Amino acid sequence: MKYPFVSIIIPVRAINDYIRESVPKHLALDHPNFEIIILPDKYEGGAGFENDVRIIPTHPKTGPADKRDIGAKAAKGNILAFIDDDAYPRRDWLKNAAPYFEEEKIAGVCGPGVTPPGDNMFKKVSGWVSASLLGGGNVTHRFLPKEKREVDDYPSMNLLIRKKDYDAVGGYDSHYWPGEDTKLCLDLTHRLGKKIVYDPEVLVYHHRRDIFVPHLRQNGRYGQHRGYFAKALPETSLRLAYFVPSLFTLFLFLTPVVALVVKVLQLSTIYLLLSTVYYLLNAIYLLLLLATAVWVYKHERDWRIALLTIPAIIITHVWYGIKFIQGLLSDELAR
Repeated sequence: MKYPFVSIIIPVRAINDYIRESVPKHLALDHPNFEIIILPDKYEGGAGFENDVRIIPTHPKTGPADKRDIGAKAAKGNILAFIDDDAYPRRDWLKNAAPYFEEEKIAGVCGPGVTPPGDNMFKKVSGWVSASLLGGGNVTHRFLPKEKREVDDYPSMNLLIRKKDYDAVGGYDSHYWPGEDTKLCLDLTHRLGKKIVYDPEVLVYHHRRDIFVPHLRQNGRYGQHRGYFAKALPETSLRLAYFVPSLFTLFLFLTPVVALVVKVLQLSTIYLLLSTVYYLLNAIYLLLLLATAVWVYKHERDWRIALLTIPAIIITHVWYGIKFIQGLLSDELAR
């Protein structure tokens, strides 16, 4: 087996506790040829691992996409391994990803970002919202190991790309953030006609945002940008699954208003039908929430986490749905 030289690229605002946690994990990787490139806004020394990594200061206004592009230009490897600053790899991360790049048609490899077992309760709730079928929908494989598959859209928290393919499409487009990875994957799969393979064994551990405010702030950004992408990048974003939270939100809040108008107009048959459908679908939704909580409990054995997942999913659906509509109706990408 060939061992390609891999450049691990980590954009970060400043050297933080997550980076201090992850660097030893990277250095212990079961792969003989790699380098680690960390790109903080600025660097004045004192990290303690300067001899083991390349630290390239950028600028306080440099965004994650631009930092990744800077890292890619400085990279010595023919494989670029992108990972977030709040993530760290399992020891066999590169070992499991490397064989795929022997096939020229494969431009990228990705895998799940699993919530670390040591995360606090509020981060774990955030992780289970995304990992559950009810909360995460068609992207649960990003948060839990699922069956191997081809994908055409994947986040940069765990994404490895052949450097020559990365260069061929011009790297990340910093205009799209968050979502620069969606654009990059679209270019690789649709413009170059190459493949991105998801393998559950190409695994990293990815810390979550606390429930509720940090989690909602992040998911709101994702929703708003995905709404805009439904128009700007329809090849991979104009999909029913991304519209579901918005449809649910509209149904949840507008149906009672419509029912009230119908009642005032004394259209009793229509009012009865609307009321029945509204209560029935909400009852089904509640049962699905309870089933999800039981599923979470089976994994965590902690009822606090399981029960907190219920309101967390509801609020995430509503907020993501609202922000998706905002993005869908906007004429330009929000920054």
